[in-house]
Amino acid sequence: MTSRTVTLLDVARAAGVSKSTVSDALQGSGRVAEATRDRVRAVAEELGYRPNSAARRLRRASTGAVGLHLPATATRLDYYMNLAFGAVERAQEDGLDMVLLAPSGAAGGRIASRVDGLLVIDPEPGDSAVPGLLDAGVPVVTGERYLGPATGPSGAVVCDNAASLTALLDHVTERGARRPALLAPSGSSAWATALRATAGSWGRAHGVAVTLRTVPFAATPAEAEAATRALLAADPAVDAVICAPDGSAPGVLRAATALGRKVGATSASEASGASSACGTTSATSASGGNGRNGEGARSESGRSESAGPGRPGGAAAAVGPMSGGLLVASCVDGTATRGAEPPVTAVDLRPAAYGRACAELLCDILADRAAPDTVRRHSWSLETRASTGSPG
Repeated sequence: MTSRTVTLLDVARAAGVSKSTVSDALQGSGRVAEATRDRVRAVAEELGYRPNSAARRLRRASTGAVGLHLPATATRLDYYMNLAFGAVERAQEDGLDMVLLAPSGAAGGRIASRVDGLLVIDPEPGDSAVPGLLDAGVPVVTGERYLGPATGPSGAVVCDNAASLTALLDHVTERGARRPALLAPSGSSAWATALRATAGSWGRAHGVAVTLRTVPFAATPAEAEAATRALLAADPAVDAVICAPDGSAPGVLRAATALGRKVGATSASEASGASSACGTTSATSASGGNGRNGEGARSESGRSESAGPGRPGGAAAAVGPMSGGLLVASCVDGTATRGAEPPVTAVDLRPAAYGRACAELLCDILADRAAPDTVRRHSWSLETRASTGSPG
């Protein structure tokens, strides 16, 4: 028996109860004993029963739509557009339309009358629309945790952003970087907060100076270029730049070119020769730890500071940045990193799959397939490319 053919009557017969009892048990209504409710839900799951969405809307006077709230800067970022497409696709599988909400938001009561639930992606405590969305009276799923004081969401889908930055810092140090820097996102979203905190804790754990320069959450390539020029002028010893904002990596590459810094790493033989000439020895970097709970090193916009004690005289790796060169990586993969010259090493956050995961959790909560307060985790991968590898 498949989910398309299973009916309430099928579940009732298998569970040994009436059809109305099954309906009440699955909807969480009526006076149904907890043991009976659990048995009915277990039978429904075993048979693969899925509620008829059209009938369900009629019974509950539902709208048949869910809302999607994105950060105000989302319209020009590749990441959020891919995320939105993934969310729309998944919502349609449950017969739900997706309504894109205006960045400014609307009164909670007005929103609740238009949608059955809400997706709020990368909620900023400073976004005045978010508290009203969380208090709209409908289930809310956030993409990343909400760190503000308002009512918490019904569920969340989160990435381990501390681990992804740790992987990038580990990677560039394994490629020989001794003075990495992070163009850190401003703002108080969970993503921005985790990246800044991780730079601090990783630097302290490894005794390596991670230089921070704060840039806008959605920094343009031009803003990233200006920040990188200022960073390298203030600290020419920086030999790796990790840029956080989506699409900003080409600006880092332009700055490197303008300053005569070759992007990439030397071969082992070249590095050996350079090491011998400089009187350095080789070493392997230690593995990094998570910094989500550590104290993050912050800097004011346009000013850099160290996130760790640093070891100016530390050992060089056997393969590292060429003399005067620069390793470049990004916290967000996309067309800008894949199509850059050279292609840029980046963390693939799989935005379309992330959007699907957020919409799936909301659909599951609306259909009583998941309990409120459910938190699910989303995976990422590190894509290594020529900007941190041997030149081709």
